[in-house]
Parts: sequence; structure tokens; C-alpha cells
Amino acid sequence: MTAPTRQPLKPVPAQSFLRRARTLPDSGPQLVRVNPAPHVLIGQRLVDRGALDPGDLVKALAMQARQDARLGDILLCNRMVSESELMEALSEQWSAAIADLDATAPDARLIDALGAAQCLRDRLLPWRRSGSAVVVATTHPERFAAMRPDLEARLGPVVMALTTEAALHRALMQVRNPTLAMRAEHRVPSFYSCRGWGTPAAARLMLAGVLAVTAAALVFPATIFSVLASWAVFTLVATASLKGAALVTTARHLRGMRRALFSPAPDTRPAIARLPTVSVMVPLFHEEDIAGRLIQRLTRLAYPKELMDILLVVEESDEVTTEVLSRTSLPVWMRVVTVPCGGVQTKPRALNYALDFCRGQIVGVWDAEDAPEPDQLHKVVRHFHERGPEVACLQGVLDYYNHSTNWLSRMFTIEYASWFGVVLPGLQRLNLALPLGGTTLYFRREALEKMGGWDAHNVTEDADLGMRVVRHGYRTEMVETVTQEEANCRVVPWIKQRSRWLKGYAITWAVHMRSPRRLWRDLGPWKFLGFQILFLGTLTQFILAPVLWSFWLLTLGLPHPLTGLIPVPLYWGLMAIFAISELVNLSVSAFAVRKPGRRFLMLWLPTQHFYYPLAAAASYKAVYEILARPFYWDKTQHGLHDEPEELETEEAPAPLQEDLAVTPCE
Repeated sequence: MTAPTRQPLKPVPAQSFLRRARTLPDSGPQLVRVNPAPHVLIGQRLVDRGALDPGDLVKALAMQARQDARLGDILLCNRMVSESELMEALSEQWSAAIADLDATAPDARLIDALGAAQCLRDRLLPWRRSGSAVVVATTHPERFAAMRPDLEARLGPVVMALTTEAALHRALMQVRNPTLAMRAEHRVPSFYSCRGWGTPAAARLMLAGVLAVTAAALVFPATIFSVLASWAVFTLVATASLKGAALVTTARHLRGMRRALFSPAPDTRPAIARLPTVSVMVPLFHEEDIAGRLIQRLTRLAYPKELMDILLVVEESDEVTTEVLSRTSLPVWMRVVTVPCGGVQTKPRALNYALDFCRGQIVGVWDAEDAPEPDQLHKVVRHFHERGPEVACLQGVLDYYNHSTNWLSRMFTIEYASWFGVVLPGLQRLNLALPLGGTTLYFRREALEKMGGWDAHNVTEDADLGMRVVRHGYRTEMVETVTQEEANCRVVPWIKQRSRWLKGYAITWAVHMRSPRRLWRDLGPWKFLGFQILFLGTLTQFILAPVLWSFWLLTLGLPHPLTGLIPVPLYWGLMAIFAISELVNLSVSAFAVRKPGRRFLMLWLPTQHFYYPLAAAASYKAVYEILARPFYWDKTQHGLHDEPEELETEEAPAPLQEDLAVTPCE
């Protein structure tokens, strides 16, 4: 039911605060009396004022019984009351005036006494001094009494005023945006960050190393080639062995699941008493063609909207996306967070900035082109609920909805199916660290903040964070939910995107290897070995791919640097290694695309030989950028290929009965 139309709320400006406060009943000498237990609750007050239908109140209370949400948020999300009506009722309930933060900017010195980050976390703002007391505006008056001792220890006598979340955020950013921006760039401790890489001395040192190897190769070609070939073959064996082990463990797990279908055990999973709020950040940059479609996709989510907190994270310099969003009507559960300009402009910096604005106990990340499964948030909440606090991160599965666009999109789909369907699940069951993907990631917020969030300077912030998850004593698990993405199906943009990923892999490896002994202690021998294979082995395979390809010259009897230097038994041993590694790659890919709707991709598996040279080219671009532009973020353009029609029109599933007592709001 839509609330009756009322006059807009008129907040109290600073100069009128004393006068307004004294007009409230029983304000007393402290200006505002904070009632610790208002005898008339907010729902009944709204009904008495004629702002809320009694039937809507019953529905909202039923929702609140199963959700960790405030009644006011449920009423607003379901459009049962207006914000002005709700604020007026809260003002009456708590005998507190409403501060006009837009008319009078807050005192920056008072904010600094608490810290801008704490103001966001506690949802309060020290506004102005009023006589001997400090007026503190809050969006959660029910918490004020508990926070009063700490506030008075830092600020002196305090009185409470009310404000909305949007007004609080605007006021805080008006005076302390530079502080929040700096915090976003330096959130990760320097030991775990790559922000020192941009110095000229570091670039000169790396360039000197590259030139030294090149010079040695010119003077001693056979020796250097033998060393490089030996290392390339060694890493080929290591990476193929890891993929083969992942394939075996994944296949065994699936066989066990199939057996369980014929003898199902009783469901003993613990029930979820109250569903939590989930915040999901969606970084946007120059997304002129995708912002509207993204919002349409997210409306298909089946999670209760009053428990969804979707943050569209936009750079201050991005006029394109800002203008598109200004013309877009956003639902109540979706809001825009604008990231101020700073030293770098990267996705992880934007995520760090927006993290402080999140409301949820669980924090997730989607990309601009994502189309998550409608029940994805339910699955994430359920998975976290069934695991202990040591599981701090969940990684969902990524797939592509434009897999049939062209050959490159088919290759990309095969690669992602292999990575998310075989390799990552296998790594989890082998008890190895998982390099995270950049989207469909979910964290326990408390653990994420302890880890320092993302490294703002790392262009593969996801893989880096995956290692820090393990180093801080937590675990990552795969969650069985799929997010559809748009495959990058143009050659030049593909190379740019892959070069960024490889550059980030190299930087991540170097950062964590600053102290190999400490990394060994943090990970243990088994995970340490897995880290070397995943990062150093992957980089080696792409950079030294031409060295391995050169052995075709020996097979064809053509001139080669090692002609006459390789004994016949060693030659056939090398050929066997190459054949087995190729068989492993094909087996992993075939297993990954065995499902209906993807089996046609098996016909394209032999053409993967022409796909890997693109990655080799990307690796050389990555090496150049490590030397010249280590923090440069080569943006991938999205919105060129939309979802197929059957996905666009897909209806959201009915709410899960185990988690919901009532139908979520639309």
C-alpha cells in the first residue's frame, strides 16, 4: 500500500536547533532526551498518524521476524511509508530533532575526533556544537544510548539528532572525502601491497635484469636456451600435474554426489533464524551501454530487497556513467557511491572506498556485465551459515552468455569452464589456496576488514586477496551458483585484458615472495608449492611458450639451437611430456564442457592451439607494462553483446521456503 501524501519534511538547521529541541516534550536541560525504551513503537506511531495501513504493518512485522532488518527499512523498501513520514515518527518517538546536514556543513574537527571511517561504520556524525554539548546526528537512534559513553569520552557532552543515511553520507563526503580517498589507497599494510613498485629505481632494476638475460643469450645462446628450455619443461610438468590432480579430485567428487542422489541422507542443515543484510558492490567505469541492463538483471534477484544493499560504484571523473545513472530511476535498495579522484584509479581502490559505505554483514562484488542467478544470494547466505568463521570467502562460478558469438568467445568459454568447473574446485579439495576471480566474490565483512580489503595498486586485486585470505588464517570455498558474463570476443581488447591479468599475477607473486621464509610459515609447504605452480608456473608457460614451440623444429629436422645436443632418449622423453600435457589439457577442457548446452564446444577443442599464442603475446605486453606502467588499468569495454532473450525474460524463482516466511518486496 502506498503511504498517504504528506508535506515534505523540513529538517532543523543549525541556528534553529536549540529552539526546535526545546519544543519537544520533556527535553530537559540536555536539550534532547534519549528515551532508552520508547513505550509506543515506531510501527504503531505510524499507524496512529495515518501514515501506515495496519495490514501493511502486520506484513512488515512478519518479514522482520525472519530478517535481520529494521522495521523502518522494511517499510521504506516496500513503499509502505515515505521517508518524511518515517523521520517525523522517529523524531516523535525518540524526542529528537532532525538535523539539516545539507544546510549546515558538519564541523570537520569533530569528525576527526572519531574518524571518518568510524562515522560511516557507526552511522553517526558529530555535527555542530550547541552550547556545551555536541550535536551528534545518527540514522540509528536505537544504538545511541550504547554508544554514548564512548562518544562523550571523545567529544564531551553529546545530544542526539536524527538524519537520513543519504544526508549523512553527503555531509561526510563534503568535508572528509580526501581522508576517505587516502584510506582507500593505503588500506592494505605496505608489506602486502605493491604500491612501492612505481619508483624509477625499481623499474631500472627490472630493466637491467631483462637486458642482462638478453645479452647472455646473445653471447651463450646454447647455454641460455638450455636453461630456459629446462625451466619451461619443468613448469610444464608441474602445471600439467596440478591440472591432472584437480581433474581427478573433481571427477571423484561428482561421482560421490551422484551416488548420494540414490541414497539421500536426511537434511540436518542448521536453520537460518534471521536472514542477514548482504551488500554487493558493482564498480562501473564508462558503462554507457550497460548501466540500464545491469539494473534490470539485478531486479531478478529473489533475495528480500530490504536485505539487499547494492552499491553502484562510480568514479568522480566518469561523466559518462554518472550522466547515465542520473537519468535512471534506481530502486530503494540500490544506490550510487561516487569515488573521488586520487593517486591511482583502479577497481580495488574503488572497492576499498565503497566498503565503508556498505551496510551488510556479508559483502560481495559483481562486475558491470554480470547476470547472477536469481537465487545466488540465498545460496551464499546458506553456505556461510553452514560453515565456521574460518571460511571467510566464497567464490562463485563464472560463465558466458555470448559463447556463440565467434571463435574467440568459444575459446574464452572453454577456458572459464575449465578454470571454474575443474581447476578451482580441484584446488579446494586439494587444500590449496584459491586465486580469486574478480566477480561473484563474497566475504564475511569482519574478516575482509581485518585483511585490509583490497590492494588499491594491484591490477589483479582478486588473485592477491585470495592469497591474503590464506595468509591470515582463513579459507575460501566454491559456492554452487553461476554468474553469466559477457565474453571478451575481440582480439585486441582480449590481449589488453589478458596482459593486465598476467601483469597482476607477476606483481602478486613478487609481493608475496618479498619474504619467502615468512610466506612458507604462513602457507605451509603444500600451499607454498601450490602458490609457486599457480603463479610462477603460469607466467613461465606464457612467457616461454615460444621456447617449447621451437621443439617442432627438431621434429621437422630444421635448424634449432639445441641441434645435436639432445640425446635420442631425452628427445623422446620430451616428446612424451609434450603429448601427455596436451592430453591433460584436452581432458580438462572436455570434462568442463560435457554439460548440456556446452557439448558443442568439444568440436572446437583442437583449435585451442591457436588460442594460446594470443596469451603469449599478452605476456610480453605485461612485461613491458611492469617496467613502464605497473599500476595502469587497461579497461575492458562491455555492453557489446547482451544476454540471449531466454535469459533476459527469465522470471525470478519463488522465495526459498526454508529461508523466507513471506514474499520479498518488489
